[in-house]
Amino acid sequence: MTTPRKTRARLGMLPLVVMVLLAAGCGTQRAGDTADAYRRSHPTPTGISTPSTPADFPCPGESPEPTAPRDATTPSSTVPPTDHYAENHGFRVPIPLHGQSRCDGFTAVEHIKHALEPLRQNADFAPDSVRNALTSLGYSPDKVQAYQDGSAGVGFLIDIGVSPWCVEGTMSSDSTKADAFGGYPDGTGCEPPSGGH
Repeated sequence: MTTPRKTRARLGMLPLVVMVLLAAGCGTQRAGDTADAYRRSHPTPTGISTPSTPADFPCPGESPEPTAPRDATTPSSTVPPTDHYAENHGFRVPIPLHGQSRCDGFTAVEHIKHALEPLRQNADFAPDSVRNALTSLGYSPDKVQAYQDGSAGVGFLIDIGVSPWCVEGTMSSDSTKADAFGGYPDGTGCEPPSGGH
């Protein structure tokens, strides 16, 4: 039989249990929060460099692109995201190249576009033709993929295998587009990973 004294004791425990759960946070901490807090409370001593992204500089043959103005609707880094789509799909965002690797990637993209231009001008959008043109540049046949991209185009993906680099692009009657990148955060090659969190 439950006595009034036992009931009061159990009800008295309820606020304590609620406070413990609230203090635990239940998943409010984000990746990087601990590291950011640690960096703020333990600054890097003077004279010791921390790893950083290599400086980008104009590459030979590259025309300078104007920097796009920041969109007023873009959330700043201090505002927590309300939509976690971008956060949850970040594993599918290619890793950009920087420094000399970016310039080497730019050179590779220009060579690829130049090799594919005769096919584009002749309206040869057969994946085998594109694959042959790319392997003639010295890329390993088992690292080159070419596939139909829509009704009048072809897509391609090359795992260059150094730095690491990947080149992905499309060719259509209008143009040839390509981009060099350094793989994917959760991937082991040039293919986008199929899952994240």
